[in-house]
Amino acid sequence: MISTKTDLSALNDKQREAVVSEDKRLLVLSGAGSGKTKTLLQKLIYLIEEKGVSPSSILAITFTKNASNEMIDRLIISADKTGLYESMLVDKRKNKADKDEERFNQQKKYKWINGLTVRTFHSFCYSILRNYGVNEFDNKFKIIGDEKRDEENELSRNVSPETVFEVVYKLIIDQCEDIDFLLRLKRYVLDYIIDKIHNYDVKHFPKDGKYFTSLDGTKVRSKSEQFIADWFYRHSIKYEYEPLLNVKDFAFHPDFYIPEANLYIEHVSDKSFSTKDKEEQFKKGNLLLVKTYECLTKDSALFNHTLDKVVKNRLPSNYHNTVSLTYREEFNGYHENVKDFVTQIIRITDMIKVENIELKTVLENARKDQHERVRNFYELAIPIVDKYIHYCIDKSYLDFNDLISRSTSLFQNYPDIANKYKSKYQYILVDEFQDVNKLQVDLINLLLTDQTQLFCVGDDWQSIYGFRGSNVSYIIDFENHFPNSKVIILNLNYRSTQNIVEASNEVIKQNKFKVEKEIHSSKKSEHKIVVYSGTSEEENIQFCLNKVRELLDDGLTYEDILFLYRRTHMFNPGTYSGKPSYYKTFYKEGIKVQAKTIHAAKGLEAKVVFILGLTEGNGGFPDIWLEDRIFQVIKKANHDLLMEEERRLFYVAITRAKDKLFLITEKGNESGFLKEIPDIFTVRTSIPIKSVVEKAIICQKCFSQLEKLWIVCPYCGEKTNGQEIRL
Repeated sequence: MISTKTDLSALNDKQREAVVSEDKRLLVLSGAGSGKTKTLLQKLIYLIEEKGVSPSSILAITFTKNASNEMIDRLIISADKTGLYESMLVDKRKNKADKDEERFNQQKKYKWINGLTVRTFHSFCYSILRNYGVNEFDNKFKIIGDEKRDEENELSRNVSPETVFEVVYKLIIDQCEDIDFLLRLKRYVLDYIIDKIHNYDVKHFPKDGKYFTSLDGTKVRSKSEQFIADWFYRHSIKYEYEPLLNVKDFAFHPDFYIPEANLYIEHVSDKSFSTKDKEEQFKKGNLLLVKTYECLTKDSALFNHTLDKVVKNRLPSNYHNTVSLTYREEFNGYHENVKDFVTQIIRITDMIKVENIELKTVLENARKDQHERVRNFYELAIPIVDKYIHYCIDKSYLDFNDLISRSTSLFQNYPDIANKYKSKYQYILVDEFQDVNKLQVDLINLLLTDQTQLFCVGDDWQSIYGFRGSNVSYIIDFENHFPNSKVIILNLNYRSTQNIVEASNEVIKQNKFKVEKEIHSSKKSEHKIVVYSGTSEEENIQFCLNKVRELLDDGLTYEDILFLYRRTHMFNPGTYSGKPSYYKTFYKEGIKVQAKTIHAAKGLEAKVVFILGLTEGNGGFPDIWLEDRIFQVIKKANHDLLMEEERRLFYVAITRAKDKLFLITEKGNESGFLKEIPDIFTVRTSIPIKSVVEKAIICQKCFSQLEKLWIVCPYCGEKTNGQEIRL
């Protein structure tokens, strides 16, 4: 029996085992609502109170500023005997700034709390590079991000005057000084962002057959005709596309006419009609006709040479064939579409940094791709990514991935600095370990010695940030990534009732890539999970509206009720969509409904939870988003793993509910996830569909059909008794 100064009586056996463990590599693998953060905080207090560890020797790492603030808040509450700080936190009259200021003051007041290092990954790396990174990078650097990122004050005070988007956009415009790049970019934007020729669908083919857009905006019928029109544009040669020509016998439309050369061009493909009749008309009119052939387009150099030969030689000797092209003129009307290209570049830049891949390798892989669109994208994008990286270095900018990768590089290149941190932090505690990516794990490893105690908490069943680069394998295969480690499983849920917990267990059992756990509830169930299947969205909205009113009448508050959805459009499809809206209906009825995407609700809980949009197929849940093939060049997508992450997302949504859970679906189009919940945990309800079978009154003697008001059968004289049967 271990004697302790700290009170561990509130912990269950598994929590207590984790807190007092001396193991150097320990993963506390938790279920939802099992008190993992509480266990981490108790570990921290135990180290200081019982083991006499100096607070300055402890590093606690979180993923968000809110999480680190919550951790500090809980520590202050544990130290504050008056209870005033906890009252202040829940006081709605206090704004965020007031609470932040009081947290700062209280943290300074308690020296053992102030001596701790409780930081996000980004904040921790920021301080490393500010204080010791001068050999790796300019230690007067600025953080470059986007306006939406909500980081802590220390970082926000040193933000660059430019955003990532602004820099990438500017670099693209600069690169467009190269006319070849400018026209290739325009070609890409027209083909793949505006016309979306890679998504060619006969049903959406224009009636006039002109599907492709040339560089000057002319709509043409084929990719090869587009090539010809673009060639004219590049060489500043005026042309007419499909002009009307009537020589003698009939009118027709040649493909191209070049006025300066008095030359007609017919482009012949294997889909073209015979040009014999047209050729006779050209002869009769003594008009010059040249034919080009589809087979030539397979060799762009040969096709260029052919056009050069047949067109340029027929132009006047003083013909001026140079053209001054500018980004502003070429993309007039297309600026919004270029923004899509910018966004894609920013996304691949982040992926390249998280996966730590050389630009050269990415380009080599892209050039091997079977699709022209993917190859063309990377030929345009990689030079911009390269310029962006060098621009940031030149301006002393670091983005959020750079903070981690530069800190890692600093430790690798300068062992003296790495050793300083290794000797300083003898205890490293990591929260939400299921969300780590490769950069973060590399950093953690560089902080460890044989004597460092690594204490990680997390839940592989709640790993839902794969799209940001997190890799669930680090927590599932913890013992492989951190040899000689121990795993303790917290399997008692204090948040949700038995029905909710056991239903969530059944759902997650469908996943193959997971750690096996059997989570139990500490709370008995008073209610089953309600599955409501409306025949329309209006019915679903009305059901939810009625239920909220009932719950409020029963004494619950708006804060006790939480609406969750996979995508925002499920709750608020937008003003102009024409679709029924939970948001508009609730607003009109004065319902005031915590409403969040499931990703945004991670870590929250409520007495009552409604999960919306549980339908099958596009726009429903699961919503497998196999991203653009462009991104697969950097990181391959696996459909089965994406489905497992969707199921983990559903698990997270279910386990936000403490007492009551409502699952909202559509009759006849129920999400496959609902079938994974055994009927024993649910009650299913809906408005019955009106019967299509009519009722009829039948004479019991002659079996003739009677009218409702008849007392006697007119066919046999038998008295009726109003008996109805269904036909």
